[in-house]
Amino acid sequence: MRPLLLAVLVLGLVASPSAAQRLPGGVVPEHYTLWFSPNLKAATFEGHTTIQARATAATKSITLHAAELQFGEVRITSRGKTQVAQVTLDAKQETAVLAVPDAIGEGPLTIDVTYTGLLNDKLRGFYKSVANGRSYAVSQMEATDARRAFPSFDEPRFKATFDVSLTVDAADTAISNGRQTSDMPGPRPGTHTLTFARTPKMSTYLVAMLVGDFACRSGHSDGIDIRVCSTPDKLPQTAFALEAAQHQLKWFDDYFGIKYPFGKLDIIGIPDFAAGAMENVGAITFRERALLVDDATASVDQRRNVASVIAHEIAHQWFGDLVTMTWWDDIWLNEGFATWAANKPLAAWRPDWRMEVQVARELQTALALDTLDTTRAIRTHVDTPDEINQVFDPIAYEKTASVIAMIESYVGPEAFRRGVTSYLKRYSYANAAGEDFWNEMSRVTGKPIDRILSSFVDQVGAPILTVGGACTPRQPYARVTQGRFTASASARSAPQSWTFPACIKQGSGEPRCELLSGATQNLQLQACRPPFLNAGSRGYYVTEYTPEAVAAFARPAAGLTAVERMSLLGDEWRMVRSGRHDVNSYLDLAAAWAGDQTPAVLDDIANRLGSIGAIADDDERTRFNEWIRRRFSPALAAVGLPGSATDSADQQAIRARLVGLLAGAGDADVRRQSRELAMRYLEDRAAVPPNLVRQVLRAAAADGGSDLYERYLARLNASTNQPEEYDRFLTALVSFRDPAIITRTLDLALSPEVRSQDSPALIGGLLGTPWGRDRAWLMIQERWQALSDKLGVFQGIPGIVDALGSFCTTAKAAEIRAFFERNPVPAAARGLRQALERIDSCVALEARQSKPFSDWLAAQQ
Repeated sequence: MRPLLLAVLVLGLVASPSAAQRLPGGVVPEHYTLWFSPNLKAATFEGHTTIQARATAATKSITLHAAELQFGEVRITSRGKTQVAQVTLDAKQETAVLAVPDAIGEGPLTIDVTYTGLLNDKLRGFYKSVANGRSYAVSQMEATDARRAFPSFDEPRFKATFDVSLTVDAADTAISNGRQTSDMPGPRPGTHTLTFARTPKMSTYLVAMLVGDFACRSGHSDGIDIRVCSTPDKLPQTAFALEAAQHQLKWFDDYFGIKYPFGKLDIIGIPDFAAGAMENVGAITFRERALLVDDATASVDQRRNVASVIAHEIAHQWFGDLVTMTWWDDIWLNEGFATWAANKPLAAWRPDWRMEVQVARELQTALALDTLDTTRAIRTHVDTPDEINQVFDPIAYEKTASVIAMIESYVGPEAFRRGVTSYLKRYSYANAAGEDFWNEMSRVTGKPIDRILSSFVDQVGAPILTVGGACTPRQPYARVTQGRFTASASARSAPQSWTFPACIKQGSGEPRCELLSGATQNLQLQACRPPFLNAGSRGYYVTEYTPEAVAAFARPAAGLTAVERMSLLGDEWRMVRSGRHDVNSYLDLAAAWAGDQTPAVLDDIANRLGSIGAIADDDERTRFNEWIRRRFSPALAAVGLPGSATDSADQQAIRARLVGLLAGAGDADVRRQSRELAMRYLEDRAAVPPNLVRQVLRAAAADGGSDLYERYLARLNASTNQPEEYDRFLTALVSFRDPAIITRTLDLALSPEVRSQDSPALIGGLLGTPWGRDRAWLMIQERWQALSDKLGVFQGIPGIVDALGSFCTTAKAAEIRAFFERNPVPAAARGLRQALERIDSCVALEARQSKPFSDWLAAQQ
C-alpha cells in the first residue's frame, strides 16, 4: 500500500482500544469460493462464501473474522456429515463463532455461509464510490477489512487460493484478481455473472473486487497482459500509466529473476480511495490522482509521482504478494522493500528524474520521525486493527528502505540482488518473518547482514556519530562516538549502538567504508582535514560535525554531491533543533547554497527557513524576509520567470521552489508576477508551464480576495475529471489568508462538495499555515462529531491529528492534550504523542535559538 498526503496512516477511529483479534487457530483455510452480488442503488450486497479448510484437531466450534455482515444459514461439512452451525457474532472482536452440536473431526472440512452486507461509505472493505452521477462497488481490504466483505480467516499467515465470481447489472463489468474466464447472463433478469480464474495462494487482504462501467486501455509486457482502467471519462489519461507499467514489469522480471507470478495485471483508478494505492494480487487499485496523467498539462512532478507509485505497487507483487509477512509486526518486509525497489526501474527508465535524490529525500523523511523520542522500532508488536494500522508510517516505508539501501551499498548491488532472489524463491507463495530474510541474505552474500539489519529492525531510533579526536599529520584519524540521537531538551545521545557501514570521504579521494559497532571507534584518515562521514548519503545515521567542519563542507572545494548536501543540511538542522549548534551554522550553510541547482536542496532549505522564521518576533521576521529576498532573488533571476515548459525538469522545479520561497517572504514583484500568471492560467491552461502552475496559484492566493476565491472554486468544480488540475486548485484554497475565506474553506471541507478522501488536505493544510492554524483547530473542536462522521473509521482523522504538531506554544499543547483526553482516538495515539513532541520541540527551539538568531540577524545588516 502506498500512502498519500494526509492519508499516510489509514487508521480507525473508535472510543476505546480493541482487544487482540488473533484467531485461536485449529482450523487452516485452503481455498475460498466467493460470490458477490452488489446492489449499487441500495448500497448493499449479497454474498456466498465456501471455505475448504483443514482441522488440526477435533473441535465443536470454528472462529472466523466477520464485521458488519448479516449471516444467513451456515453449514459445516466434515467426513460426509453436514451440520447447521449456530452463529455468535462479537462486534468488538470482529469475529463469528460457528458452533455445531457434534464435534468436527481432524481433517478436511467445508464451511458454507450465505450473508448480506453494506457497501459502506467509509472507504474500507467492500464499499461504495460515486462518480459521474452513478455508484461503483470497489474494495480495499488492507489491513483487516476483508472481514467486512466476506467471513474469513483474515490474517496474512492464512494463505489460500480463491475463486471469485460477481453478479452485476447487465450494463456493468467487474474486475477481480484473476483473469476473467466466463461471462454468463443471469441468474436474475438484467444481470450477468462474471467468473474469474483461480488465484495462486495469497492472503485475504489482497482480494479485490470492482464493479461499474470501468473502461480499460490494454497493453502487454514480457508476455503478461496489462490493463489500466478508469471511469470512462478518464480513459484518455491512462496512457502514461500503461507505458510506465510495461517498462517496470519487465524490469522487475529481470531483476528478481522470477517472472511476474500472477498471470495478468490490471491497474485501476478509483474515484474514492483512502490510500494512494493498494497492491491487490493482479488487480492494483489507485486513487485517481496517483494514477492518471493528462499528457497535455501534466507536471513533471505528477509524472514522476505516478510512475513511482506504480513501481511501488508492482514491486509488491513480489515483496508482499508472492512472499508475505507472517504477521503485521513485519510489515516492513512489504512496505520498506517496495519503497526501496520502486526507485530502481525509474532510474533506468528516466535518468533525468535523478532518482538518487528521491532516495536521499526518503532517508531525510525517515530521520525526521525517527529522531523523535516517540518514534518506534521498525518491528513493533501489534495485535489489534488500531495497532496494526498505526505501523503504516515512515518507519515501515522510508526508514526500512533507507536501511536496505545502506546494506545494498555495503555488500554490492549484484550480491544483494542474488540474496533477494534466493529469499523470494525460497518463500514463494508462503509467509516469512524478518529473521527469514536476513538469515538468507547473510547465507547468500557471506556478509553480516543479520547483525546489521537486526540492530536496526529491533532497536528504536537512529544512530548519531559524533566526530572528534586529536588528529596529527603522523597519525591522521578521527575518533567516532556512537549513540542514539535525540532531539529532546537534554540534547544528549542515549547509550545505544548499532552495527552498520560508515563511508568516509575526504576531498576528491575515493570513499572508504568501515563496519562500525560499539560505542567508540577510530577511523583512519588520508590527512588532517574534516572527513565527511556519509559518502553518497547511503548511511542511515546522523553525523555531528564541528561548526568549523560544516563551514568547510559548504565550500565548493569540498566537492559534496547533491545527495551529500542534502545529508549535511539535514544533519545540521538536527544539531540546531537539539541545541547542539547555534542556528547561525545552518543559516550560513543555507546562504552558501542559495543558488544550488538541485530542487530538493532548495526544498529542504525553504522548509527550514520557514521553521526559523516562526521563532522570530514581527520586527525580526520582517528583517529575516528581507535577507531571504536578498539571498534567493538572484537565483530566481538566473532561471527566469515564467520560463518555458521546454526547460529541463530541474530548471522548472527550481523556478517553482523559488517562487514559493520568495512569495512567502513577501517579494512584491514575485507576488505580482504570480498573480498575473495565475490570471492567465485561469483563462488558458496552456499559458503557464505545468510545473509552475501549483506555485503561482498559491502565491496569487496569498493576496487574493473573494473574487479570486470564487474563480478558484469554479475551476475546482469544473476539474473533477482532471485529478491533477483538481488538486492544484483544492490545495491552493488554503493559501487565502482572509479570515472569512478561511472559514469558507473549512466549511467546504465538511460539505458534500468535497470527497472525504480530500477533506484532510484542506483541514490539515490550514493547520500547517500561520494564518489558518487557529481557525482550523477551533473548527475541529467545535465540529468534532461532524468531522468524525465524515471521515469515518478508516481515514483522515489520524493525519489531522498529526498536523496539529505545527503549533508552537505550550498553551496549545495543553489544549490539544486536554481535548483528546475527552475525545480519545486510540488509533492515532502514537501520532498524537508525536504531534505533542513536535510542539514541545518547537517551543524548545525558540527558547534555545532566539538569542543566537537575533545576533545572527543583526550581523546581516
